[in-house]
Order: sequence, then structure tokens, then C-alpha cells
Amino acid sequence: MTQQHAPSDLSRDTLSRLAPAHRPLVDPRELRPRTVHFGPGAFHRAHQALYTETAAARSGAPWGIVAVAPRSAGTAAALRAQDCLYSVTDRAPGGARTRVVGALVDALTMRPDADRVDALLASPEVTTVTLTVTEKGYARDADTGGLDAGAAGIVADLAATGGTGTADMVTVVGRLAASLAVRFRGPAAPLSVVSCDNAAGNGAALARVVREFVERSAWPDRRALLDWLAAEVAFPDTVVDRIVPATTGEDREAAAAALGLRDALPVAGEPYRQWVLQDSFRAERPPWEHGGALFVPDVAPYQLTKLRLLNGAHSAMAYLGAAAGCRTVAEVMETEWGERLVRAYCAEVAPTLPPGGPDPARYTDDLVERFRNPAMRHLLRQIGSDGSLKIPERWMGPLRALRVAGAATPVLELALAAWVAATRPGADGGQVHGTTDPAAEALARCGHAGDPASVVGRLLTTIGAADLAGAPDLVAAVAARLPALRAGRVEL
Repeated sequence: MTQQHAPSDLSRDTLSRLAPAHRPLVDPRELRPRTVHFGPGAFHRAHQALYTETAAARSGAPWGIVAVAPRSAGTAAALRAQDCLYSVTDRAPGGARTRVVGALVDALTMRPDADRVDALLASPEVTTVTLTVTEKGYARDADTGGLDAGAAGIVADLAATGGTGTADMVTVVGRLAASLAVRFRGPAAPLSVVSCDNAAGNGAALARVVREFVERSAWPDRRALLDWLAAEVAFPDTVVDRIVPATTGEDREAAAAALGLRDALPVAGEPYRQWVLQDSFRAERPPWEHGGALFVPDVAPYQLTKLRLLNGAHSAMAYLGAAAGCRTVAEVMETEWGERLVRAYCAEVAPTLPPGGPDPARYTDDLVERFRNPAMRHLLRQIGSDGSLKIPERWMGPLRALRVAGAATPVLELALAAWVAATRPGADGGQVHGTTDPAAEALARCGHAGDPASVVGRLLTTIGAADLAGAPDLVAAVAARLPALRAGRVEL
């Protein structure tokens, strides 16, 4: 009997065993730290890192990324264990394509490695900082959009600016502000800080919370630091798009089979990816356009199209699909109502989009094809998590605009009802469909056992939509949808 040997681990030493099609576009030994990235999760590794690797490969410049994990020491350790290499699989309908990415040159953890993060941000060699820390990482006040100065982590970080040291900053905002202060007090070289999270005006939002943190800090040079931030640090708005489901055990097995090497951190995503950036950089940047990135004066039309159509449709599918017992986006598209939902939702919301972006009808057609991809297993539970943060960004703006215009909003009302139903506590103490939410306790306290219209109103108020909670017709329309959804019926 032939003995089966376990595959070797992915590393720089084992790269030579890979077939050429599976190898990185660059030799990672030739790269240097030029970009620092906060949040090396699956999305970054399947998106911005690919653009940066292509930029380095085609330009010949050593654009390497140092990844900083805000909390997960395990992610940084796992990356270092395989020399910061990992694989990306494109799940195309005609078959999967897997290759190793070599863009990352080091991986750190934010608090234990704070001195190294400061040193990197102080280096003139580092000219860009990128972030994928999700909406929660920005420490924003839900009502004002500014810094939530009362959040426990922000309170602790602000206290640290009073002289106790900033090595133990617990929030990304605090760490970024402190590291920018180190750069200002050293070379004061220009820098660009690029948010890559799904939020409208993400660059402006990040700039605001960083500035407000500095304003509230105890640093004696904070006024000069603020002037430097305004003059020498850019916070461009961006739009990012690629569907990257959470990695599963099956993904690890498939990557090992394709590579012949064991990869502890593979990621897989759809073939489609998009990156649109506001062309307002202060320092040299990777030539991301070599990878297909688009630089424009104003990303707002692209941003709103993506946020309101793709992300908004995703959220609608997540909550309605969960109510109907579906687990993935592909399963929703297999129902008799899935495609109708996507098309009806996009048609309803499209009139709220500004001119200058993608054609909504063509964009909708592309969405239908992307969502149908049978190779993707994008979990509704993943999409539906953090709804209290996502729903205000994705649905409230279109809903308000359509109501002002006197337009009917039946699909948004149905989607809202599905979200309301999904905020119920589940048997295990979490939310009923397995989603998670930082406001889960507050949402659960809205009293699902009470009058449905009152529940809807309290939930809308909880997520910062008190104005809509005060619209009796809307509240009644949403509440009227609840019985069917709780019975597992999607009546589109």
C-alpha cells in the first residue's frame, strides 16, 4: 500500500514546488515595506493586496505591505508562520483558479507591536496606509457621524494621550492617530490614508474621527498636528467591491489540493473585483491602476451605486432569504422570487442615484449574474451580521429620498420587515438566524412580544432613524409584512 504524505506548508522555501500558474506575480524577497494595512482579513487579502502585488509586478517598484491585525494575534502569527504568503482562489462558474500572493512582507499585531507600527508610520518609505476594519472600527457616533468619544475604547485611548503612553491603544482610530503623531514629530513626510471599508464617504469619515480624536487628546502639540493633517495627509474616498465569503474547511482542502502545499489562510472569492479611488493623494502611491483600479475626481456616484444597489440588495437577500430558510446568496437566486427581488429592489432604488456613475440597468444585470454564480457560497448569516450599522447606510438614504419624492417603496418596506424579524433573539441567546450585531442587546430590548408597529418604531429609532419611526404609514406597512415573514413566506 502506498503511504500518503501530508503536504508541506506554504512558505518561501516551498514556492519553487508550485507550478508557474500558482506562483506569486512577484518575488516577495524583493519587496520592501511601503504600505501599512490595518485589518488583514479575507477581504483585504483577496482585494487590495492583489492590486498592490500587480502594481509591484508591472512597475518593478518594491511595493510591499505590512499587515497589522487590530486584535487577532492568531492571524498575524499564522501569516508569519508561512512567510506572509497565502493563496487566493477565483471561484469562476467554469472552474476554480488558485494562486499564491506575495504582496505581504510582514504581519504585526496592533498592541504588542505598537512600537514597530509607530516606526513604520514614521518612515518616509511608507507612503500609504490602508484599512479594512469594518464599520465598527471607526468608532463613530450613530447620530453625528463623528467620533464616539464615550465609547470605552476611545475613552481609554484618549486617557493614554495624557502621558501614560500610547503603546496599549485599543482602537484603530487611537493607534492611527498616535502613529500619525509620531510621523509628524519625526520626518513629517506626506502620507495618504485609504479607507477600504463599505461606507459612504469612507475617507471623509475616517479623517473626521482621526481629527476629532486629536482635538480631544492631551497632546500639547495637537493644534500643530491638526494643521499638518490638513495639509499633508490625504484621506481619499474609495469604493471597493468583491464578494469574499468566509473561509471554510473545504476551502483549505481545495487550496491544498490545487497547490500541493498546506495553506492555513486561503481566501476565495468571485472573479469580479472593483476599486474606485478619489484621485487626491498627498504622497507617492502604488500604481494600482495596473491592476484595474479606477482613479476619479469624485467617487460618490460609484459609491452610492455600489452601496445602494449591491450592498442594499445583499442585505435584502440576507434577511428575506433567512426568513425563507435559505443559507446562501446562490440559494436565494434559486428560489422563484430571488431574481425578481434583486431586480425589483434595484429598480425601486435606482432613481435615488446621482448621475455620473455606472448605468443602473447594466449594473443590475451584472449583479444578477454575480449572485447566480454557483461556485460561490456566500453565507446570508455573514451578510446579515452588523445590521444596525449596515442598514442605515444602505437603506435609509434611499427610503428617505423616495418618500420625499412621493414614490412607493414596497420592496424597501418588505426588506425592513425582514430585518425587523431577524433582530429577534434566538434560542441560543444570539439573533434568531445566527447573525451577530454590536447592538444585539438593544435591538432585543425593543420588545418583539409587543405591538408590531411599536416594535418597528423602536427598532428604527435604535438605529438612528427616529424620523422614519415617526412616519405612521411606513411603520404600519412594515409591521403588516411581519406575520408572513415569521411564517417563512416571502410575498414579493
